[in-house]
This record gives sequence, C-alpha cells and structure tokens, in this order.
Amino acid sequence: MRGRIDALINNAGQGLYGEVERVDPGAYQSIWQLNVVGPLLAMQQVVPRMRAEGGGAIVNISSMVSKNYYTRLGGYASTKYALNALSLTARQELERDRIMVSVVYPSLTDTEFGKNSIRNDDSMVSRNRAGMPLADSPEHVAERIAYALESGDAEVFMR
Repeated sequence: MRGRIDALINNAGQGLYGEVERVDPGAYQSIWQLNVVGPLLAMQQVVPRMRAEGGGAIVNISSMVSKNYYTRLGGYASTKYALNALSLTARQELERDRIMVSVVYPSLTDTEFGKNSIRNDDSMVSRNRAGMPLADSPEHVAERIAYALESGDAEVFMR
C-alpha cells in the first residue's frame, strides 16, 4: 500500500424492517456482518497505518434509530447501537495515537436505502409514504460527515 491514509468513512449498511419476533435470524446475521463487522474490519485495517503516520480520522455512519425506539426497526437499530459502542470505545482507545473516531447520526436520508432494506413485512412501505419527516439530502449528510472529519467531535447529529 502506498500513500497516506488520512481518513476512513464507514458508510456501508443495510436496513432490516420487521417486528422483533419475526426477524429472520439469517437476515439479521447478514446485516450484522455488514453494519458492525464490516466497519470493525475496516478500522482494523487502517489503524496500524494511521498510528505509524501520526494519526488520522475514522467516521462511522450510524443512524438516529440508535438513539430512539421505533417499532419494526429493532433488528436494524441494534446493529447501529453496537456500531456506536464500538466506535466510542475505539475513540477512547485510539485517542492517544491521535486517531479521532467519530459517529455521525443521519435520520431519514433521500436515497434508495429503504428500497434496498430487508423487510419481514410490508408495513413500513405504506408508513414511509405518509407521515414521515422530510428526508435530508445526501449532500447535507456529506456536509455533516465533513464536519466530523474537521472537528473530531465524538458524535455528530444532523442540523
């Protein structure tokens, strides 16, 4: 590998909709691998290089569902709760090496995320069409990610 690694942004993820009692364990394991294990592996790959280079920034993209309780989102939210804990613990562990780990909490974002989510029922489809708050633009989310990189804040929320 050549060149510096100044920043890592972990943004891959997939949703999972359905009541907890109906969450398919295989689907849950799949999104756990993507939403939690994926960022862990990515961080493990860049940390030694960032440490050797004198520091860096890691931004993990979580979700506001991890700060609230919503029916039919328990499976997805639990992966984001785990990502928060992983990120904030890594922040404490890596701060001495000048590696700042931040978590960004988007809410609803105007992307295809909902269409690409795993659904155990179609109850969220009709709910998303009516009564949901206006979505943030991807550009606004990107601005908040850039803010996290610049500020080094532990947690960054949408404004």
